[in-house]
Amino acid sequence: MKKIIATKNAPAAIGPYSQAVQAGNMLFASGQLGLDPATGQFPEGGVKEQTAQAFKNVKAILTEAGLTMDNVVKTTVFLADMGDFAAMNEVYAAQFEGTFPARSAVAVKTLPKNALVEVEVIAVL
Repeated sequence: MKKIIATKNAPAAIGPYSQAVQAGNMLFASGQLGLDPATGQFPEGGVKEQTAQAFKNVKAILTEAGLTMDNVVKTTVFLADMGDFAAMNEVYAAQFEGTFPARSAVAVKTLPKNALVEVEVIAVL
């Protein structure tokens, strides 16, 4: 049985997908861009600001599901430019307390809306 998770505190899906799907004791969150859900725009600045906003969006989805960042077991970070890795990583590290989840980080040719970063997570209830 699956349950769709949706919140207005994160950007609405811009395609045929759900913000997150809970299946059993697992939550699979779709990749989050650094878009402000209120304006639909990226914050001023660069990859650090977009990464921080992407994590705000992830946290809003987790909150809607009754979870926190402590429930996250795997992340995938997509970067438009691997040269932004260190800046993204600085913001990323501040999102977790204690232990870190498993992670993949990859550079891609282009992200939706020409974003600089996208973050997706898998969490356990």
